[in-house]
Amino acid sequence: FEPISFEHLRTLIEHEKPDGVIVHFGGQTPLKYSKKLSMVGAKIIGTSARIIDIAEDRKKFSEFISKLGIKQPKNDTATSEAEAISKAEKIGYPVLVRPSYVLGGRAMKIVANQSELEAYMSEAVKVSGSSPVLLDKFLQDATELDVDAISDSKNVYIGAIMEHIEEAGIHSGDSASILPPLSLSPEMIEKVERATKDIALSLGVVGLMNIQWAIYENELYIIEVNPRASRTVPFVSKATGMPLAKVATRVMYQGDLLEALKFYDKFGVVTEKNGIYKANTKSHICVKDSVFPFSKMPGADVLLSPEMKSTGEVMGISNSFEASFVKSQEAAKNALPSSGKVFISLADRDKEQGAVLAKKFSELGFEILATGGTFAHFESKGVKAQMVFKISEGRPNIEDSIRNGEIALAINTSGHKSKKGDAAAIRQAVLKAGVPYFTNMRTAMISANAIASIESAKEVKSLQEYLG
Repeated sequence: FEPISFEHLRTLIEHEKPDGVIVHFGGQTPLKYSKKLSMVGAKIIGTSARIIDIAEDRKKFSEFISKLGIKQPKNDTATSEAEAISKAEKIGYPVLVRPSYVLGGRAMKIVANQSELEAYMSEAVKVSGSSPVLLDKFLQDATELDVDAISDSKNVYIGAIMEHIEEAGIHSGDSASILPPLSLSPEMIEKVERATKDIALSLGVVGLMNIQWAIYENELYIIEVNPRASRTVPFVSKATGMPLAKVATRVMYQGDLLEALKFYDKFGVVTEKNGIYKANTKSHICVKDSVFPFSKMPGADVLLSPEMKSTGEVMGISNSFEASFVKSQEAAKNALPSSGKVFISLADRDKEQGAVLAKKFSELGFEILATGGTFAHFESKGVKAQMVFKISEGRPNIEDSIRNGEIALAINTSGHKSKKGDAAAIRQAVLKAGVPYFTNMRTAMISANAIASIESAKEVKSLQEYLG
């Protein structure tokens, strides 16, 4: 493969003289070349370079969203450390900061105060070059959504609304997702659909589009719009029976969404309501989970963040959420145990909910091991547990238990700043031993509820049986 640079692309286009160029299916990289390609006479098929620029330029996009009356987190841009500090104060901490025009959330981080922002800026400028750093108000504990849609600038097909399992603050590429969403009210789903349609038609998208939304204090906020295919397109296509990439390509080349949908609607998967076309709801539930390369990277920390770390995706499908979750974990090589010892070490913010989690595991017949602070909290709540030392506290400690094969499941939400790096060292020991693990409370709670469905998850059917 030739390097994907503008010079190589221009040479190739001049030599081949293609009827058109599709920039939808290569992630962020092709989008940043769309304007230059148009300037040298390449015909962009689908969403134009001008519209891509509006979606990618933070100031232009913010103004566009404001005109539509759609809520967005307070945001701004900065090109220097002093400017970033000033604008972050106005937005209010915590702030999500990231360079513009980078792939996979590279160098994206949540900063809690000015000193963390100052430390971040020196590294971020190296990543972003001449592009500004983006600052957004971080919506703590919001529920995030991914929406994949296709538009021909007159009609909109909503391929799926996916609800993230993890809380806000984890990159969408690393978060597990549920399709269809389970915790959203019918009214909220309709609101998401209407807002998605308004954005697609007002922006002038022709082809695929991905929108990330957040529900914060029961209000809908837009996070970002990507005028291209997202990494969830293969998952949505399998889950709904509609080949989104093929439909979008026909729309971009021929410009008629309804004809494209009709051509590919072989399973009766399309319904229409209020001028919005969408996948017909089936009885099955799908869970998309991420695959990580940590086992091949000695010393890696499995703690998730706004910076993307996953390298692939898997899908679990069944007629219940719990069974689909069990299947997704097995596919991602993080299979849930049905018995044994569960090790729990939690950040202070998670200890209250952690007591409920530990009680649930106890009721399922698991033994609970916990580090000092977590153990003390469990004891105060009447939850039976055994105290175990952290690695820095002496021996025998939790690392010994992990090496001896005594731990069936590990739950560790402590951050990077825990005492003497214990949390990171424990996570590395878990990874090395191949112990299933969770690093946030939402997935840990779901895992406890899903363990009872391990037997039912053994049922295997083809995609066609579910879609039929």
